[in-house]
Amino acid sequence: MTARPGTPGVVVSELVTSAVKYAPGPVVLDLRISDGAVRVSVWGSDPVLPGVAAHDPQRVGRHGLEITLAVSQAYEVRREPVGKRVTAVIALADDPGRNIASSSTTT
Repeated sequence: MTARPGTPGVVVSELVTSAVKYAPGPVVLDLRISDGAVRVSVWGSDPVLPGVAAHDPQRVGRHGLEITLAVSQAYEVRREPVGKRVTAVIALADDPGRNIASSSTTT
C-alpha cells in the first residue's frame, strides 16, 4: 500500500490531537523514517488506552483511531511508567516482498 500524499501528516495530527485532548501533561512526538516507512510515535501522560467507538452513523467526530488503523501497516499502544505511547507505521511506497508490520525498529 502506497501512502497517499499527506497520509503520515493525518496520522500525526490524529495521534497528537488525541494526546493533547486527553493527557493532563506534556506530549512527546517522535517521527522516524526507516525501511520505506514513517514510524509515528506519540507519548502522553494519560494512562487510559484508546478504543474504537461503536459504529454510529450519526456520530460526529471521534474517528481518529479508525482513520489511523485504516492507513497504518502497524499500530501499537504500550503503557509506560507514566502514561502511554501510541505508535503507527505508515508505508511510503509499495514493496510486495516486505511486511512492514513485522519489522522491528530500535529507538
